[in-house]
Amino acid sequence: MRSLTLRQLRSLIAIEETGKISTAAEQLRLTGPAVTLQLKQVEEECGLRLFDRTAEGMRPTEAGKVLLQAAHAVQGELRTVEETLADLKGGKRGTLRLGAVSTAKYFAPRLIAGFQKVNPAIHIDLFIGNRSETIEALRDREIDIALMGRPPRDLTVNARVFGDHPLVIIAPPDHRLADIRDVTKEDLLSEHFLLRERGSGTRNSLEIFFADVPDKLESLGAEMGSNETIKQAVMAGLGIAFISAHTIEQELQLKKLAILDVTGMPIRRQWFAISRSDRSVTPAMEIFISFLSRRGASYLPISPKIYAAGAAELVG
Repeated sequence: MRSLTLRQLRSLIAIEETGKISTAAEQLRLTGPAVTLQLKQVEEECGLRLFDRTAEGMRPTEAGKVLLQAAHAVQGELRTVEETLADLKGGKRGTLRLGAVSTAKYFAPRLIAGFQKVNPAIHIDLFIGNRSETIEALRDREIDIALMGRPPRDLTVNARVFGDHPLVIIAPPDHRLADIRDVTKEDLLSEHFLLRERGSGTRNSLEIFFADVPDKLESLGAEMGSNETIKQAVMAGLGIAFISAHTIEQELQLKKLAILDVTGMPIRRQWFAISRSDRSVTPAMEIFISFLSRRGASYLPISPKIYAAGAAELVG
């Protein structure tokens, strides 16, 4: 493995990203035969096939995934060196690969725009996925920082809080509980919930809320794949939902949804900026994390002062 070159590692990454030798060659500004030769040389060095040729394109084998993880790590460290040198020169330039769970898409673009107004020389690539996809991207070093509501437990990370994340129960404005104060868990037992997938942060929080009502946990309701689908289903009268208050700003203003005044809610979680603790921190990462600490909360959809006032004021 000592004879592997950076050019060969870049070729492997390009094949992984494009799924085709020809497209990888175009991306690298090389010929197809040159990329094929580099792949062959690495496979001979490893003694294992690194990609399977399928109808959908080149797909990494288990051995390929192991080597690609190392290739991404090497590329990340080299980028750290480049950005550190640029920072030492006073340029404050760099690229940041930012990941965000799907709930964060409601504020991430606004946050990025605010950051780049004061840091125009730092380019940000944004990845949006569900919780498991975002954690996997962080694990595979495909992103530098992840914005999420709960740090992963199976990955050693640095986690920095940058804002409050309230979770509420929503219903159509004409729902029987919409105008009732201090709705109890018992009042909710007969309600059909519309839920995110198992393992999502909001799903876990709702299960904790109903932990002392095991019968309800056994039949909470129907799973749906996105916050947008859930909101549309609630507006159509298909049930109620437990959801991030950051996803419903527009619907509240238009009075298409109402927040139920449930005892013990909003459940207040926090937003974290997550990075791997076993990697070097680039200047771009440091600048972005500093920006989040100082100004991140101001880009969240609804002011934290409104959360503190209670769910009843959110409805009004």
